[in-house]
Amino acid sequence: MPVRKFRPTTPGQRNKIISTFAEITTDKPEKSLLRPIKKSGGRNNQGRMTMRYMGGGHKRRYRVIDFKRDKFGMDAVVESVEYDPNRTARIALVKYSDGEKRYIIAPEGIAPGQTVRSGENAPVEIGNALYLKDVPLGTVVHNIEMRPGQGGVLARGAGAYAQLNARDGKYAILKMPSGETRMVLTSCLATIGTVSNGEHFLERSGKAGRSRWKGRRPRVRGVVMNPVDHPMGGGEGRNSGGHPRSRKGIPAKGYKTRSKKKASSKYIIERRKK
Repeated sequence: MPVRKFRPTTPGQRNKIISTFAEITTDKPEKSLLRPIKKSGGRNNQGRMTMRYMGGGHKRRYRVIDFKRDKFGMDAVVESVEYDPNRTARIALVKYSDGEKRYIIAPEGIAPGQTVRSGENAPVEIGNALYLKDVPLGTVVHNIEMRPGQGGVLARGAGAYAQLNARDGKYAILKMPSGETRMVLTSCLATIGTVSNGEHFLERSGKAGRSRWKGRRPRVRGVVMNPVDHPMGGGEGRNSGGHPRSRKGIPAKGYKTRSKKKASSKYIIERRKK
């Protein structure tokens, strides 16, 4: 999945780097799996702005993704690989032998015509969903559940994967995309392979207008605000504004905000690197 660079024929093209979309096989989504998305513009139910720098953007429709992969023991044929405007990864439309169609997160290397399966008897092949107790050690997986039956929540972004390093009793020890090593129950499902569109991190929008298409409005730096608006604001001339912190005063750049009493800390073997 290579990326395209452009000749600098305009200022917006000069730094633009986007995907070639070579792996995408159709531009028409499955209508039965589309749902409307209502935009909030960062406003709550009282009409007050609670999230800043949001608004506008191109109209989108949500693609219903099967994160649970709960049709066990039934083969599904990959019909197409599609673009999803709501995520960085590509999605794959699969059709089960009983005629039902579902979208799944497309792993790297999947193509139309391939067969995928989920459950205990599924072979260890790209796109198949298995319990962590059945996955060989050293295998890379994505779309990992944290609780059995919950549906995949870990390693779903473009190019993401976790590696199964060991098993200890009823827990599997995974090296997460962040670098964190943590324990997950072996009765949780995970999909074999790496998430597609791994070169997404190389992309550059090239112009501010592309951010507006995504619904992102211009973000104002704290140091250019007044002291009444931000802890880093104010000062004569171009002052940098003291210790880096958020608008609400919480320190940034290395300050740990995770609660020391958080119950899930006992499952984390090694914290992620700074």
